[in-house]
Amino acid sequence: MKIIGTGAVHPTCAVSNEMLEKFLDTTDEWITERTGIKERCVISSEKLEDMAYEAAKRALEDANLTAADIDFLICSNVVNEYVTPALSCIIQGKLGATCPTVDINAACAGFIYAMDIADDKIKCKKAKNILIVCAEEPSRMVSWQNRSTCVLFGDGAGAAVVTEGDELKAIRLTTSSLTEVLYYQRHLEPTPYINKDENFEPLVMKGREVFKHAVSSSCKDIRRLLSQTGLEPNDIKYYVLHQANKRIIDSIRNFLGVDESKVPHNVERYGNISSAALPALLDELNRGGKLQKGDKLVFSAFGAGFTTGACVIEWAK
Repeated sequence: MKIIGTGAVHPTCAVSNEMLEKFLDTTDEWITERTGIKERCVISSEKLEDMAYEAAKRALEDANLTAADIDFLICSNVVNEYVTPALSCIIQGKLGATCPTVDINAACAGFIYAMDIADDKIKCKKAKNILIVCAEEPSRMVSWQNRSTCVLFGDGAGAAVVTEGDELKAIRLTTSSLTEVLYYQRHLEPTPYINKDENFEPLVMKGREVFKHAVSSSCKDIRRLLSQTGLEPNDIKYYVLHQANKRIIDSIRNFLGVDESKVPHNVERYGNISSAALPALLDELNRGGKLQKGDKLVFSAFGAGFTTGACVIEWAK
């Protein structure tokens, strides 16, 4: 497969660290030192499905395709206001597409998991043009009284159109079941028969363990893929890493021994937008004229589960 179009949308409400100081026991210095984040864009008046639709529409326009050209739609989403129908069904309707759709939840690694599914669909000749949409609102999963979690997250949507090609050089997915380190339990409706203890609470994150696993798994995945493809670290134009935390990004870069110019980032402006982070950053590079045909890119992401994913892909546009 190859990527032929990208799109992204961020909410209009930008929340600076100084704004958080007004109701949290925190400071801009405290947040910046630990995360590198200066502001995050969070949903206020927007609806996630509308942002997802707009990101998808922009990706289709960039690919010079219409909704009628799409054979399959994959939506990566952790949580939204709809339990059912799937968010992918809603996006399909807004686009006016008629293709089959599916939602996946691989947390922050969802874009790479969706790419793997798309690649398999294309290889099996079950689809030619596939639309991937990552739409996330993690700001609705955290307690805004908890400074250790709410300062980290933003909302947004990113999309990519993929089609037949040989630009995906290698891909690797892993899962390690470490549920207690990062989780969010959602409130369900009561029944007359429930007699078990139920704990519903906002997002729980054990930051030290997340940091350690994110850095080690990302470095391991990237090194394996470079070895598999016979590439050296400096052969890669950009390392497009999950935008969770600037300290994590810098640690991965240092362990890999690559120059800072090869590791683009926008976490300081948007915060962690879960699986939408990779396609949104890719769209920024694409529309900013930073990518040229033949550039080799590495994607790497890690999320609750823990899920990890990485791939080596050549830019086709």
